[in-house]
Amino acid sequence: MVTPPLEPLLPAIAVLDYVGIAVFAISGALLAAEKKLTLVTFLFFAVVTGVGGGTVRDVLIGAPVFWMHENWILLICLAAGMLVWVTPRRWWGGGLALAWFDAVGLAVYSTYGAAKGLAFGAAPLPAFGMGVITACVGGILRDVLAGEPSILLRPELYVTAGALASGLMVLLTVLGVPEVPAGAIAALSGFALRAAAIARGWALPAYRR
Repeated sequence: MVTPPLEPLLPAIAVLDYVGIAVFAISGALLAAEKKLTLVTFLFFAVVTGVGGGTVRDVLIGAPVFWMHENWILLICLAAGMLVWVTPRRWWGGGLALAWFDAVGLAVYSTYGAAKGLAFGAAPLPAFGMGVITACVGGILRDVLAGEPSILLRPELYVTAGALASGLMVLLTVLGVPEVPAGAIAALSGFALRAAAIARGWALPAYRR
């Protein structure tokens, strides 16, 4: 039996889901471009990266898997893959574009994942985890399939930025801040931290004992 959300997500906050799908799908296709892979692989990477984290989230919170009942979600992913395929690689700025698209996806998907977890009755701490899972799993799958070192194994601030966005969304919601401003604050904060990590090379200290 599927548990309905306790409070429907507002259309304004649900837009974060669409943005996350699109930018993560583009990031998957950009990695395929860096590897000079085939069109089929472009599309596969776009789909897996776009829906991977949200799929795991929905299974864990008992929600209908978000892309199973709508054609347009997969169409967004496929369109993102085709967009990267038909445009010159120089338009995307090489690997830097991948990092920035991934940063946007990380921030908005962390925020949306936490909001959806709360809406389906998850306690604050599990809802926080749902935000991190939503944001990180798609990128992890993308990197593993491409034979790249997982972002989890790099010292740079990545999961930390997703955790900031997710944690702020949960905290602000619990404190009674309306969903839309809470989502905006959370997503912008997570993006700002990730952007600083990209621009300045910020990283967490590694274990040295």
